[in-house]
Amino acid sequence: MPAPLPDHLRFHRPFVHLASTFGNDAFALKAEAFARFFGTPTFLGAQTLIVFIWIAANVAGLVKFDVYPFILLNLAFSLQAAYAAPLILLAQTRQAARDKAHGEADALHREAIAIDVAGQQAHLLALLEQNTRLTELTKTLTERIEGLTVEMHQRFARGEP
Repeated sequence: MPAPLPDHLRFHRPFVHLASTFGNDAFALKAEAFARFFGTPTFLGAQTLIVFIWIAANVAGLVKFDVYPFILLNLAFSLQAAYAAPLILLAQTRQAARDKAHGEADALHREAIAIDVAGQQAHLLALLEQNTRLTELTKTLTERIEGLTVEMHQRFARGEP
């Protein structure tokens, strides 16, 4: 049976509840999408186009529902700001909380890795010391064998058994 795979997200799991800014229900997901949409170039371009058409149509006399000084347009901007500001602030606050939580989880992960590396280094150092002792023992045995070989050679050369 293969060993279980490591859980790479084990430090991030305690912060899963922070995944969505406004919660996880349908309204929350729509609210977060809406808050994120406010800062996109698409929104800014569309809003600029609508304002330009609004002003041009009223100044040219094509429509007369909001003539200069465009009180209704100001009211629309105020209404938009009244809803957008709290959503954006809430999104920023929760994003900061998520960033902090992920930073803490990353720090715990780095700490766990450092502990693992320290353990591996200690193990490698023990293996290196063991290798050094074995090398010294091999050297000692080689020197003894060489000494015995020289002694045997001298005995054979003298004709001794």
